[in-house]
Amino acid sequence: MPEPRPPALNDIRLRKILDETLVAPHWPDGFAMRCTEPPDLHALHALFSEVFDDRADGPFADWCMRLLDDPEFDPALCFLVIDAKGRLAAAALCWTSAFVKDLAVHPEARGKGIGEALMWHAFATFRDRGATHVDLKTNTVENAAAIRLYERLGMFEVDWYS
Repeated sequence: MPEPRPPALNDIRLRKILDETLVAPHWPDGFAMRCTEPPDLHALHALFSEVFDDRADGPFADWCMRLLDDPEFDPALCFLVIDAKGRLAAAALCWTSAFVKDLAVHPEARGKGIGEALMWHAFATFRDRGATHVDLKTNTVENAAAIRLYERLGMFEVDWYS
């Protein structure tokens, strides 16, 4: 296994213990969740590019190759939320190691509880796979709203390498 990269400035690692505090996700009216399929990858890349706005993952072809070649990628762990018009409203890309790599909600879909429902779904999925906890990385400066969500879900900060 490769040596983990050190965290960037202001990055923290948060953890959710998968215990009896888990609740079933509540999907807002007009939204449905499903796992990703190959035709979804263009829309997924577009959502991540728009929401994260840093284009750090590069053009679609490069991003797609890195994603599909990553041993932690499992399409069954890439959860998409589709709106009533068939558009991608949100996504959670999770790794097989019970790690939420990316959570993105389109700006037009924010404030409806979609991010919370995605996280509860991810927690339940990993619990069903035998995980005892789920981790993620976020930035304390850039993601204050996300941190508030994660704390409401019962996540707490842990040592980066634990």
